[in-house]
Amino acid sequence: MNTPSVRHILFDLGGTLMHARGDWSPVYERADQALGKKLREYNIKVDPKIFRTRVYEYYEQRDKDYQETTYHFVLRELLKELGYAEIPESVLRSALDALYSVTQSNWQLEEDSIVTLQNLKSQNYKLGIFSNAGDDKDVQELIENFGIRPYFDFVLTSAACFYRKPHPRAFEIARAQWNISPNEAVMVGDSLEADIYGAKNSGMQTIWITRRALFKDEDMRRIKPDFSLRKLNELLPTLERISITRV
Repeated sequence: MNTPSVRHILFDLGGTLMHARGDWSPVYERADQALGKKLREYNIKVDPKIFRTRVYEYYEQRDKDYQETTYHFVLRELLKELGYAEIPESVLRSALDALYSVTQSNWQLEEDSIVTLQNLKSQNYKLGIFSNAGDDKDVQELIENFGIRPYFDFVLTSAACFYRKPHPRAFEIARAQWNISPNEAVMVGDSLEADIYGAKNSGMQTIWITRRALFKDEDMRRIKPDFSLRKLNELLPTLERISITRV
């Protein structure tokens, strides 16, 4: 009996399909200032530095338990502590939108993303995205602004699904969108831990994109991707090799 060939490709987003234009530190500072300014319009005073401190604490926690409590939760809990217990959802959302209007400008598509996606769709591959992200709306807007939504069957985020890669449940939720088994999908991403280890642990094939990858030597010794590529435009011939070897 033939093993199903790999026709479903799950992409990471940041560091894989898109990358940062420049250093994040000044961007975060401007973004936090924008959030604080928007809140002041509603007579809510929050020190942007305190907010960023809470965000970093939230980052540390989610890196331990792989559960996404979201920027929204961080902001609401901070406001409660500051005595603003009954803030309308619309106010919280407008403040976060102000923050993300700044951070979104620092993202740009990789130069080979569009042509790669076009080539894959022309070969009838099924494409999806699962992004570890603290806000679902932010990611969905980035996808719209880049004009790449038509290439994908779905765009999932940890903010919407609760689980972060490498948690096995994140990959289960993604594969459920296609109703497929692990051996019918391949994960493409830049993170050895989140993307490669997580996908391999769930039974999927893996392709590591190395040009933006940050890793430690111990990660390289512990985590072995099935394939390592520098750029996305090397993806199609590699996928064809996977299909051949799995038939």
